[in-house]
Amino acid sequence: MDFSKIKAAAEGYRADMTKFLRELVAIPGESCGEEGHIRRIEAEMKKVGFDKVVIDPMGNVMGYMGAGKTLIGYDAHIDTVGVGNRDNWTFDPYEGFETDEEIGGRGTSDQLGGIVSAVYGAKIMKDLGLLSDKCTVLVTGTVQEEDCDGLCWQYIINEDKVKPEFVVITEPTDGNIYRGQRGRMEIRVDVKGVSCHGSAPERGDNAIYKMADILQDIRELNNRLHFDPFLGKGTVTTSEIFFTSPSRCAVADSCAVSLDRRLTDGETYQSALEEVRSLPSVKKYGAEVSMYKYERPSWTGLSYPTDAYFPTWVIPEDHPATTAMVEAYRGMYGEPKVDKWTFSTNGVSIMGRYGIPCIGFGPGKEAQAHAPNEKTWKEDLVRCAAVYAALPTMYCK
Repeated sequence: MDFSKIKAAAEGYRADMTKFLRELVAIPGESCGEEGHIRRIEAEMKKVGFDKVVIDPMGNVMGYMGAGKTLIGYDAHIDTVGVGNRDNWTFDPYEGFETDEEIGGRGTSDQLGGIVSAVYGAKIMKDLGLLSDKCTVLVTGTVQEEDCDGLCWQYIINEDKVKPEFVVITEPTDGNIYRGQRGRMEIRVDVKGVSCHGSAPERGDNAIYKMADILQDIRELNNRLHFDPFLGKGTVTTSEIFFTSPSRCAVADSCAVSLDRRLTDGETYQSALEEVRSLPSVKKYGAEVSMYKYERPSWTGLSYPTDAYFPTWVIPEDHPATTAMVEAYRGMYGEPKVDKWTFSTNGVSIMGRYGIPCIGFGPGKEAQAHAPNEKTWKEDLVRCAAVYAALPTMYCK
C-alpha cells in the first residue's frame, strides 16, 4: 500500500472538507430536526461519486461505495445539541469561524467532522482504487444520537436489515484509537407524600424531605460502584428533580428525580436498578424505581420506542478491527495510543446490543463536545480521511 499517496490525496481534499463542514455547521440540526443536515450530506455523497445513496424511513442517510462481500461501516451521528446560553459564545455558533488550522461552530467536533472525513475517506478509496472485490464501504449519517444514542442503529439493523462486519465510530477521539466505552442508563425515582397547608406541615407528609434522604443514599452509592481496570468506575448522579404541590403554601405531595447512571464492564441495567431499589431510604419510603423510555419521533415522523438503556461495550486490543486500524494509522502517522471514550456513542447498540465490533477514530476532541465555542482542527479531518481510506485494505488483506 502506498501510504504517501493516500496522505497526499487526503491533503488535497482539505479545502473541500473545510467547505463541507462549514456548510453543515451553518444548518441547525438538533435531534429530531436533522433534515437539513441529511439533505446536505446526501448531496455531497452524490457529488463525490458514491455508488448508492439512500435515506431510510427514520431519516438516516446511507452511502455505499464498492461491491465486495465484506461490508465495513463508518458511522457519524449528524445531530447536535443546542447552543445553550448564547452569552457563553464568543462567536456565532452557526456562522462559525475559520483560521488556517481551526474550524469553529456547533457540531464541529461532536460530530459533524466525522461525517466529513468519512465521506472523503470513501472518495479517496474510489480515487485510488483501494476498494477491491472483497469490500463494500457504508458511510452512515445517523439521527437522534444526542437524544437516544444507538436508536438509529437499532432501526438500521432491525428494519433496514443492514449488518456490517464491523463499524468505525467517527466520534472525536483526541487523535487516538478507541476500542470501548462505559454504557449508561436513565433511571427515575418517584416518592409519594401527602399535602397539607404549609402553616402546619406536621399534618402532611413532605415528599421532598423523603427525597432528600434518598439523594444522600444515592450520593453514597456512587462511591462504592464497580471499578473496571480498562473502562474505569461506574457512576451515578442526580441530573433532574421534579415535584408536585398544590401551591407554594403547601407541603409537596410527590417528588421525583432522574439519575444518570454510567455502567462499567460487568454491570447491567438489572443490577443498576436493583442497587437503587436496595437503598435503605428507597425501601423505607416505598419509592418507585424505573427506567425511562424514549419514543420521540424522528424528523421523518417515525417513532421507534426503546428503553433508555445503552449497554457497555469493549473489543479486544488484538481484535482484527483494532489491529487493522492501528496498522492503517501507523503506516502514515506513527504509533497510535489505543484507549477508550469517556462518553457514550452509537456503539451502545452496534456492539452493545448486537455484538457487531466497533472501533473508534474520529476528528476533534472529547472536551469540545457540548461546550460553548466548540471547534475542531483541519489536520484532524485530513488525518481521519486518510486512515479511513487505508483501513478496508488493511482489514481485507
